[in-house]
Amino acid sequence: MRERVEYILVKLLLGIAKIAPRSWLYAFFKIVALLLYALDSKRRKITIQNLSYAYPQKSEKEIKKLSRQVYIELSETVTEILLMFVNRFNIDSAIVNKDEAIDKIHLLKQNSPKGIIAMTAHFSNWELLAHFLAKHGLPMLVIGREGNNKLIEKNITTPFRQKFGNGSAFKGNAMITMVKRLKKGGSVGILIDQKAGQYNSVNVDFFGQKAETTTSIAMLKQKLDALVVPFFIARVARGKYKIIIADPIEYEGDMKAKESLEKMTAQYNEVMESIIKTYPAQWFWMHNRWRRR
Repeated sequence: MRERVEYILVKLLLGIAKIAPRSWLYAFFKIVALLLYALDSKRRKITIQNLSYAYPQKSEKEIKKLSRQVYIELSETVTEILLMFVNRFNIDSAIVNKDEAIDKIHLLKQNSPKGIIAMTAHFSNWELLAHFLAKHGLPMLVIGREGNNKLIEKNITTPFRQKFGNGSAFKGNAMITMVKRLKKGGSVGILIDQKAGQYNSVNVDFFGQKAETTTSIAMLKQKLDALVVPFFIARVARGKYKIIIADPIEYEGDMKAKESLEKMTAQYNEVMESIIKTYPAQWFWMHNRWRRR
């Protein structure tokens, strides 16, 4: 019963998003975000704590201001993803460096006979990034967690994510599925910024502290030698984004050595950290990344 009610409520929200003025939607979700910031003390505390550890040079006032901005940025992401769901958000016109990004995508495809591992994070509008890449020639298998509501997952979320040719796989059988995709010269997308379980993970530096990080990318690189390419999308104004495609990350040591998984994964965290530092309000700081209580 609960699953059905949630599904109906989401459908109702999508219906409203089809007709409501955009300015209203932005304002509504900003209010919701700030209410959550005020009322959900647990997430607010985690956000402030994480930012304080990551930016010890910032004052308490600066940290609190930045933590509020994190919630506001997330509200804009939610609004724009909702607009994408109802086809009211033009993907191409939103990307300020569209032509440059498309050229890089085509060049990468020409030089990746062993496939591409797209490394990214829960940063800015990651759903828009996946849509743009797929629409312009780089559809990928995206690894994620299955939603709790199967009706919403099957009828709303999955069709949305597959709109331009992306596929999806859930974490249970992800490794086998990714290997098959890469062996055919395809692409896979992995978000590595959330805390990993004790299996297939290592403790490596992230903002100067040890964080359990999945070794999935390093393992795939070891096994198949696919290109590991960092892809990110950064909001530069409301409804406007810049696609960031960094150079492929290569490991200069012996990939078969015992310590290589840890060192390779540390490299990936370094690149991700540098992007987040450039746009600190756009990362998902309310996640308990370092497993603090």
